[in-house]
Amino acid sequence: MKTIRHPRALAIALGAASLCAVIALATINRADAKEEKAAPRPALSVTTTRPATTSLPISLTANGSIAAWQDAVIGSESNGLRLNEVRVNVGDVVKKGQVLAVFADETVRADIEGARAALLEAKANALESKANADRARALESSGALSAQQVTQYVTGEQTGAARVQSAQATLTQQQLRLKYTQVTAPDSGVISARNATVGAVVGVGTELFRMIRQGRLEWRAEVTAQDLGRIKAGTRAVVRGASGLEVTGKVRVVAPSVDPQTRLALVYVDLPPALSGDMPLKAGMFASGRFELGTSNALTVPQQSIAVRDGFSYVYRLNADSRVSQLKVTTGRRLGDRVEIVGGLAADAPIVVTGAGFLNDGDLVRNIATPAVAPATAPAAAPAKAAR
Repeated sequence: MKTIRHPRALAIALGAASLCAVIALATINRADAKEEKAAPRPALSVTTTRPATTSLPISLTANGSIAAWQDAVIGSESNGLRLNEVRVNVGDVVKKGQVLAVFADETVRADIEGARAALLEAKANALESKANADRARALESSGALSAQQVTQYVTGEQTGAARVQSAQATLTQQQLRLKYTQVTAPDSGVISARNATVGAVVGVGTELFRMIRQGRLEWRAEVTAQDLGRIKAGTRAVVRGASGLEVTGKVRVVAPSVDPQTRLALVYVDLPPALSGDMPLKAGMFASGRFELGTSNALTVPQQSIAVRDGFSYVYRLNADSRVSQLKVTTGRRLGDRVEIVGGLAADAPIVVTGAGFLNDGDLVRNIATPAVAPATAPAAAPAKAAR
């Protein structure tokens, strides 16, 4: 026997079923939301590493000026002569004994001829005086000449010999004047200044040229008193010029005293001689540099792992719960992309490398393995055959 249900009852039943389905769906959505809230998503995918021990150089930086090792002043030794020729200019490299300038020598040559004539005359007079003295000595025992006359002849002989020596000295002096008409370099070096002008009549001692002896320069570094004891003679130094080029030198001597005003001492560093016009360092130039004092082991991290904020350096340590802790560290020396950590970090602490600049304290991260870099010389793999 069939049971016939009323349409109204059927509609009520369908409505109740739909309501139950909606309630069930809302319950499932709330459960999913709770699950998502319970498992937050990581803020960033990062790579990590651990601090490493690296051998870093110990250096001491300083500033100072470049100066000539020794300046040679080349002056005039002639008086009242006209400068006929100037053969060098600023920047020229000269050798010892090379002629730099020439004075007019006509007057000097004339004086030399006069001195030679005076010498010949003195020699002739000396011969005559000697002959008279010899005759006087021969007649002294006969009594033909008095003792006074004999003395006069002997004295005349001695006077004639003295005049010969005087005339010879005068000739030598004039010959030296002729030599001084050519101004020569006292040593090899580079001309750094020129005051000589063709046609000028200069006096004795007038500076004509200034030269950097042997082309040698030195770096006069200013070092504080507390660091002075770390530098010894022979210490290697690297000096950087204004152009960025670096020149290597060695400490020659450390100043024995400290400036009482600045409390700084000078360290003289010998630079390699450069007898050319393209020297990277010039006398009078300000330069910075560093003294290399050896090496030491240090705890280092990649530079990428350090985040600088508000003037302080931070690293982010990865904890066991995949969250990071911000650690304030003190940095020291640098070598390439490695930075020394002086304090604030344990030697075995895992730290974030990639993405450290975008993290905050307590962020949840996903640690991914660093991909291995294949060697540059490794041969390329052969393509795989298609499966049949």
